[in-house]
Amino acid sequence: MKKGPVVPANWWHRLDDGRVQCDLCPRDCKLHEGQRGFCFVRAREGDGLVLTTYGRSSGFCVDPIEKKPLHHFYPGSSVLSFGTAGCNLGCRFCQNWDISKARELDALQDAASPEAIAQRAKALGAKSVAFTYNDPTIFAEYAMDTADACHALGIKTVAVTAGYIHATPRRAFYEKIDAANVDLKAFTDEFYVKQTFSHLAPVLETLEYLVKETKTWLEVTTLLIPTLNDSEQEVAQLSEWMVTHLGPDVPLHFSAFHPDYKLAELPKTPRSTLERARRQALQAGLRYVYTGNVHDAEGDTTFCPSCRKPVIERDWYELEGYHLDEQGRCGACGAAIAGHFDATAGHFGRRRIPVRMAAGDDALA
Repeated sequence: MKKGPVVPANWWHRLDDGRVQCDLCPRDCKLHEGQRGFCFVRAREGDGLVLTTYGRSSGFCVDPIEKKPLHHFYPGSSVLSFGTAGCNLGCRFCQNWDISKARELDALQDAASPEAIAQRAKALGAKSVAFTYNDPTIFAEYAMDTADACHALGIKTVAVTAGYIHATPRRAFYEKIDAANVDLKAFTDEFYVKQTFSHLAPVLETLEYLVKETKTWLEVTTLLIPTLNDSEQEVAQLSEWMVTHLGPDVPLHFSAFHPDYKLAELPKTPRSTLERARRQALQAGLRYVYTGNVHDAEGDTTFCPSCRKPVIERDWYELEGYHLDEQGRCGACGAAIAGHFDATAGHFGRRRIPVRMAAGDDALA
């Protein structure tokens, strides 16, 4: 594939009326010459579709893997994170709205080829590269080429996504992704329509696909927003659906909302709401349930589902204890813990290190 700021896009077809339809996500944007899709970064150019952000990022940073959040994918390791601009959802509560809602490509500050990203991650000692900050679905061609470059150097790949994608590109994309955290924004279509300008069903299809048809490690995050998706009934329905359709071993993260973007008038999520939701999900049969965006040692800790002893103890993004053997089994009773683990935990901690793509003095030591 040609490397540069504008490349031919995959997944589109011409319509009889002369327009071009994007087939990447369920929006099915139909474009005349010069128009852009809802995501803003996929555009009609001539007789086809192009991706305008290939090789261009809003910035790079090394994070703890727990910040994605992924609690069962090489705990304590570091991940080189980046995103581009735009998004195929319109979340009124977006926490990264300055990037995902960007309508100016000037928001893209750092240029890097897939090979340069993989080499930089290797040089920095990062275990994985994450496509995040905005949804990698909309820059899938760039993410997939970067994944190939990473895998060639033994580096894992992570997608942080809303899961709003059609079946054909979904198959191609997740063949190259080692772990994903999917935002399950709520468990009603009404919420998805009013608050994200999308629909729930395609997201549920993506979740089931990942568990049943791929080797991608999956964790799920739900941002609990007061009065909109935090009721006991909705949390119970979401939890029960996960147990039935995804199984008890898929970790679920309940995260606290902080007022932002177009929902700045709502209060932040009380810690008590997160604790109640966690109890509900555990009672429903999920084995690994966490709280996020609040200081909650119990809600950060991974407990053995068999003997209930702590196997990974966390303080925010810092690992305080690691009680797994080299096979990822509980050190107390020997029960297997779902996930991907090294014999010893990483020690990156809670740091956040901005990274320049040109080799410099960035250090993880």
